[in-house]
Amino acid sequence: MRNSFSKLPLTGVKVVDFGQFIAGPAVAMLLGDLGATVVHIDPIEGAMWDNPANATLNRNKVIVNLDLKSEEGLEKARALCAEADIIVENFRPGKFAKLGFDFAAMCEERPELITISIPGFASNDEERRELRAYESIVAASSGVFTDMGLNRVLMGLNPSFSPLPLASAYASQIAASATVLALQSRQVTGLGDQIEVPLAAAVMEGLCYNSIKVDGMPERYLTQREVEIERRRVEGLPMNVSYEDLQELMDPFFRSYMCKDGRMFYVVCPSHKNHARRCLEVLGIYDELIEDGLTSEENTYKPWSEWEHETSLGVYPMPKDWADKISARMKEVFMTRTSHEWKKMFGRGLIPGAPQRWLQEWLHDEYAETSGLMIDVWDPIYGEMTQPGPVVWMEESGEEALQPDPRRWVEFDEALKILKKIRTEIPDPSEQSAQEGWLSGVRVLDLCNVIAGPHSASYLARFGAEVIKLEPAEPMYDSWNTVIYGMSQMRGKRSILADITSRHGRQVFEDLIKSVDIIVWNAPDNQIKKVGLDADSLRKLNPDALFCKLDCFSGVRRGTRTDYIGYDDLVQATTGIMLRFGGAMDRPEEHAHVGTIDVMCGFGGALGVAAALYQKHRFGRIGRGRTSLAANSGLLQAPFAFDYRGRGLFEEPSGPEASGYDSLTRFYSTASRHILLSAYESDLPLFRNVEGLEALPDLPEEERAAFLAYTFVSQPASEWISRLQAADIGAVICENLDSLRAVNLRDADGEPGTANGSYSFSNYPDHPSGHEVIQLDPYAVRSTRGKITAVTPAEKFGTSTRAVLKDLGYADSAIEAMIKSGNLRESWSEEYLPS
Repeated sequence: MRNSFSKLPLTGVKVVDFGQFIAGPAVAMLLGDLGATVVHIDPIEGAMWDNPANATLNRNKVIVNLDLKSEEGLEKARALCAEADIIVENFRPGKFAKLGFDFAAMCEERPELITISIPGFASNDEERRELRAYESIVAASSGVFTDMGLNRVLMGLNPSFSPLPLASAYASQIAASATVLALQSRQVTGLGDQIEVPLAAAVMEGLCYNSIKVDGMPERYLTQREVEIERRRVEGLPMNVSYEDLQELMDPFFRSYMCKDGRMFYVVCPSHKNHARRCLEVLGIYDELIEDGLTSEENTYKPWSEWEHETSLGVYPMPKDWADKISARMKEVFMTRTSHEWKKMFGRGLIPGAPQRWLQEWLHDEYAETSGLMIDVWDPIYGEMTQPGPVVWMEESGEEALQPDPRRWVEFDEALKILKKIRTEIPDPSEQSAQEGWLSGVRVLDLCNVIAGPHSASYLARFGAEVIKLEPAEPMYDSWNTVIYGMSQMRGKRSILADITSRHGRQVFEDLIKSVDIIVWNAPDNQIKKVGLDADSLRKLNPDALFCKLDCFSGVRRGTRTDYIGYDDLVQATTGIMLRFGGAMDRPEEHAHVGTIDVMCGFGGALGVAAALYQKHRFGRIGRGRTSLAANSGLLQAPFAFDYRGRGLFEEPSGPEASGYDSLTRFYSTASRHILLSAYESDLPLFRNVEGLEALPDLPEEERAAFLAYTFVSQPASEWISRLQAADIGAVICENLDSLRAVNLRDADGEPGTANGSYSFSNYPDHPSGHEVIQLDPYAVRSTRGKITAVTPAEKFGTSTRAVLKDLGYADSAIEAMIKSGNLRESWSEEYLPS
């Protein structure tokens, strides 16, 4: 195990991990990668989930096998817990207490203790809390499989199965960040906390951009695919668009193109002021398209009716006539070079684009290895393994994070000795003032754009942080990317617009830097150095400020693609997610529209902030937290993101026809709706207790699917779910986001929604946008001590420019002069949401 001289931020923090399957072990893995000492407890017969992924999930841990059904085993587990700073579990609500571990009583006895529970459904969800909440059960219940993006809707593939453990990946990042935020708060107050993060609530937060509903959305924001879906619904036409025809409904700057080497190349540059132009320039067709009449509107934030032309380069979506013309030429040009050539040309030209790769290729990609996104770990069972590198790390200790200890089985006495050797210093609670939220009094400057970075800062606001969002005086992205997304990631923030390259803007920028505790930015290293926020320059401006950086491709070490820019979609392409979802190189598909990696990376950024804060409070070190979309893709693909000698085929469910893993875990049609059955071989005897399915255990494996398919259509979904759940078999109706939103909707009342079970939405009839808006509540983290705030709705960009300047001490006359100069602005547009 790592020694006490380690520079990792969580050095000296003791964790006892009772987690099984993915979410619980992943939380403890994230903490262990940051330096925590982790004792993992498995049943006496071994892990409940037998998968090579356990080698990754249990690295940096010692493993003790205990029988928690025996008094001796319980006594040993309690002895380990008595030494812990943090205890992790992810059983059904109440199950851990029945085993003899009452977190409320334990926290009362030891007020410094932090406990984290990660059940499938919320403990206050009376309807679902007792369900067997396997990954696919949570996904089906939460609308994941029925909201897999516009493509699958148009192709009539609904529901669509995916093996990605979205719920567990989101829950582990949210739970880990919440745990470390509580830990840093303990360094201030001396008090721990009791935390719950339900998987269902966590995955819903990942889908918050998908589930928002804006009444009266202006027509200019509707894509060709959305228009086609609406047309077919109005005219009663089937959703049966072929994959090939679907491609012609895609924006030319948001789709894949075949290259000379037979590999597809994914382009994602539809909304930035410069990216689409650079794309056409590097392809050599910019001038000809301009001559052909392609235009660029100077101010795309004006109402569409006031534009000089119908479209503008750098605005999403494009009208169909121009989309068809541009994509036709792009198809021709991409076939003139290999995907590898285009990768270098796009990357060096600061254009978001990447070749489609399979996961197996990514695991052994030269850049992934040299950057630390993939690392080699010697495992006692599988030998030399390729595993995902650290998901979140600190710049000053990242190298150490690249060398994890392999999992190691020990006897109880050794595990207890390991924990007893470490003594954590905790302030006396009687000498500290109580915090309302874990981040009360903390000021955050958000310099981010698009989704991951801004979402990270918005998440911090719910714990009491004051967040100031600084945007350019002239927007670099179109209003689809800023305002539409901003309705979710601008919540709980004040907004100021400033040109930091101008004299006045630079002064305000530096004054803001001096006034805050934390700076969050999603940008590559070269941009950060350019504006003076590298470690040396920041130290001169504000020596106490913490910096957290999120970007697309970086790992601990620099490499050829570290400074390449990009988005969620490009990482999906690079790491095999799109090819798995599509099923073949000539038909890659985006895995849902937003919320696959982006939002999860935002929670990873919050974990970086939390670790930096704890390190500052505990050791007095000023650090810089890091994460990236590419690093988070390893966590998202944990069940299959590994390789070793003798590994079997990479054959997880893939392609549009995938309905599940096998006959016991897949979709079935009933007399009404689709259901998701999720059972193991060991569950077969339970089917004898299900009316109509008593014969299933006696059938040969190859006959099960046909029997179930034939039988399930004889009754409506609700009847089968009632029968199956009564027998304690995992099964649920495949829900969709629209129905979840309708059933779990309330009027916004200033509460965060944590009391509302697994699902909670609020209606804002007087939203600042002037539209009626329904949004998911900020409710995934439920804590006993730290207050969770219902963050305010997103204000219009620039609304707080004057107020923030006043807070910085500027006189009214100076503020007026700066705004008059154009260096600072109070708005980008007349309307909140340009029509």
